[in-house]
Amino acid sequence: MIRVVVIGAGGYSGAELTGLLLGHPNTEVVGLFGSSRRGDNSQARFDRLYPRFRGRTDLTVHAMDLNEIASLAPDAVFLATPHEVSHNAAPTLLEGGLTVLDLSGAFRLVDPNLYPQHYGFEHEYPALLRDAVYGLPELNRDELLDAQLIAVAGCYPTSIIPAVAPLISAGAIDTQAPVVADSISGVSGAGKSPSARSHFCEVSLEPYSVFTHRHGPEINQHCGTRVIFTPHLGAFDRGILSTMHMQLAQGWTEDRVRALLDEKYGHEPFVRILDERTWPAISAVRYTNYCDIALQVDDSNAHLIVVSALDNLIKGAAGQAVQCMNTRFGIPETVGLGQDEPCLIR
Repeated sequence: MIRVVVIGAGGYSGAELTGLLLGHPNTEVVGLFGSSRRGDNSQARFDRLYPRFRGRTDLTVHAMDLNEIASLAPDAVFLATPHEVSHNAAPTLLEGGLTVLDLSGAFRLVDPNLYPQHYGFEHEYPALLRDAVYGLPELNRDELLDAQLIAVAGCYPTSIIPAVAPLISAGAIDTQAPVVADSISGVSGAGKSPSARSHFCEVSLEPYSVFTHRHGPEINQHCGTRVIFTPHLGAFDRGILSTMHMQLAQGWTEDRVRALLDEKYGHEPFVRILDERTWPAISAVRYTNYCDIALQVDDSNAHLIVVSALDNLIKGAAGQAVQCMNTRFGIPETVGLGQDEPCLIR
């Protein structure tokens, strides 16, 4: 059994993660904690915050205390916390010999100089940025096997990087033209803290953070090329649909691109390359750890469109973190992720 602690258990991603870990046959949840930014979730019974867990656990979400966490002797600690909280907590946890899986963006970028602009704080641990393994098992499985710090990939990047990175690496894309990615996310991606923009009566379909979204550098870093990324807020609770436009390199066709992606992901448990002229839908991936990908080429101008869909709270956060944990501790990746989980949002 792997002894695990979740910090940030009161938020949407943290709650999804806790639910997956409670049902995982190889994990024992030994402690739940809030983040220092979300004191209202401290000292609250988890099953009162999320009533669907009545009868499944009597754990309390405590205020974050790193000494108390160390006393629980966990094997792994999940940080479902704001970026600055992860930045400050991870070094201490790592010094204690723990495996840390961080769901925030605190350790996803290699260049510390990008943090003031995109995350609003100076990064004080550039060595950890170099040591952190990017938590996208389909691309970094071998590196995860002995990782101590895992920077779990972001939700938008997970919908884009698996579709784009293999094509860039294979030379299938003309990189003289930028990759264009338009993504729509459910409002749960904004987190649990209320705001007027995410209010039921106000939420609408609209773009935001045009050219400035903090996931932009992460997408560029792991795709290996410049991606013009535009996020949109959708009037639904969860899920991401991304549409990517690319120009094929000379000699590449739809059949060749499909063969490449089939070879790359044909044996992956959580990436599904859909049949020709079948398109991804959020309804097909909700509450699952799947990422569905489809493609089509306009032969008249060699223009490739790739569309992906995933659940931002599962494959884009909690499920991905569990998949990374499974890989890290030598457990089959699908364990604990094979059943649909009911929605946690009430």
